[in-house]
Amino acid sequence: MFPPRYRWVGPAAVLSVLLAGLFAIDPIPQSPAYHALADSRSWYGVPNVLNVVSNAAFLYVGVVGLRLCFEPEGPPLRLVWSIFFLGVALVCAGSAYYHWRPDNARLVWDRLPMTVAFMALFAAVIAEHIGESLDRYLLAPAVVVGIASVQWWQYTDDLRPYLWVQAAPLVAVPLLFAFYPSRYGYRRYLLYALGVYLLAKALELYDHEVYRLTWRIVSGHTLKHLVAALSTYLIYRMLRQRALQPAIRAPRTTP
Repeated sequence: MFPPRYRWVGPAAVLSVLLAGLFAIDPIPQSPAYHALADSRSWYGVPNVLNVVSNAAFLYVGVVGLRLCFEPEGPPLRLVWSIFFLGVALVCAGSAYYHWRPDNARLVWDRLPMTVAFMALFAAVIAEHIGESLDRYLLAPAVVVGIASVQWWQYTDDLRPYLWVQAAPLVAVPLLFAFYPSRYGYRRYLLYALGVYLLAKALELYDHEVYRLTWRIVSGHTLKHLVAALSTYLIYRMLRQRALQPAIRAPRTTP
């Protein structure tokens, strides 16, 4: 559709239309019902225990991802991916803090590390598909935009910028697949991660229904944490497979 040097126009146009569309509608306030989570059970003095401890999955993925990024044969764009996994690891602390006593003030600390991870992923997928040199120009502004979107919500009670920050990498991944050829192997893992994350959002939306369907064993929100962490783990697996590629040698043939 576009010459190679202008392929960025399609993704940029769609993301711009998405942003304009969000600001064309009325401000979206945070519903107080968001904090009324289905599972409020306590255990040994830990309130909302499953929603708190399930965040450990993010810490695990963040740590193994950071370790991969600091290996000698780590993935390309290791700085951007390091910020992504750092954000994932910090989600553990921020989300556990919020779920200990859910309210808007604590929700800020839940969302801040998530926006860092979202925007680092956004910068990474753009740089990997369009040009690796873009990471130095995209990473810092993208992270600042992510943090600013949470601050905007905190002071105006308007979720529109934050929703764009969440949606941008989800929209960018299939668009970049459509407009650009693969620069690295195992790119399909990004699509797997996207699908798994959308499942996590569905579990969050149907928190109470899942809790009832599982005979009050586990809530949709708890499962959302585990499934969202699985989504980030799939990105780790993609990068791990790439990092292993230089070590793979063709089998030696016998004379």
